[in-house]
Amino acid sequence: MRWKIGKLVGFGLVGAMGCGETAHKKTTLELKDVPPHVMEVAREKLPGIQFETAWQLANGVYEVRGKAKNGKVREIDIKPDGTVVEIE
Repeated sequence: MRWKIGKLVGFGLVGAMGCGETAHKKTTLELKDVPPHVMEVAREKLPGIQFETAWQLANGVYEVRGKAKNGKVREIDIKPDGTVVEIE
């Protein structure tokens, strides 16, 4: 019974502290406010995409989203140094 109480308390603490939710907070940016070298990487990695929206995450990563000519939404996450984190 004691281990069950310990687990419940542990899970409660994790729930109360959150699970890294600050990393998901975004600041909306205009495309002109995204550093040119970041946009350069986005255009290089996703050619033919018309970029429309951008955010900067709390950890500094830029998230840039746009559409292909066929309407498919594409997104790329890029660190300030130009490193690609993820392409969707």
